[in-house]
Amino acid sequence: MGDLIRTAILVVCAGVLMACDPSPQSALGFRLPAGDPNAGQVAFLELQCTACHQIAGLDLPAAQEPGPVLVELGGQVTKVRTYGELVTSIINPSHRLAWGYPQEQVSQDGESLMRVYSEIMTVQQLIDLVAFLQSHYEVVIPEHEYYWGP
Repeated sequence: MGDLIRTAILVVCAGVLMACDPSPQSALGFRLPAGDPNAGQVAFLELQCTACHQIAGLDLPAAQEPGPVLVELGGQVTKVRTYGELVTSIINPSHRLAWGYPQEQVSQDGESLMRVYSEIMTVQQLIDLVAFLQSHYEVVIPEHEYYWGP
């Protein structure tokens, strides 16, 4: 009976391990080199990101043509903004629309109003821009008030 249980456990574990095999579209192993936050700020300004974005706690020059809404980036957050989330937000802005803003201000027909930069931004600008943005997020533990009853 013990051998039967061990065999069943082994089969289940093998199945679980096989299910973890990444697909060809998996981001497993993807990592760009470290970027330069200062060069990222330069790219942020050159690409006119200030038309639609401001960085919490930073006073950057406004873009020549302002966008429909000013979405704030950086600041205090309760969840880490991962490298992958930031890269995806920049190169595929319709993947997840800006949270906390009326949809009509940040999208049209379900697509983000943010310009797609994949054909005009260099990879180095992307790397530096992500480093710049990450340096302006501060993760904080949310304060909770607990009610223990009467």
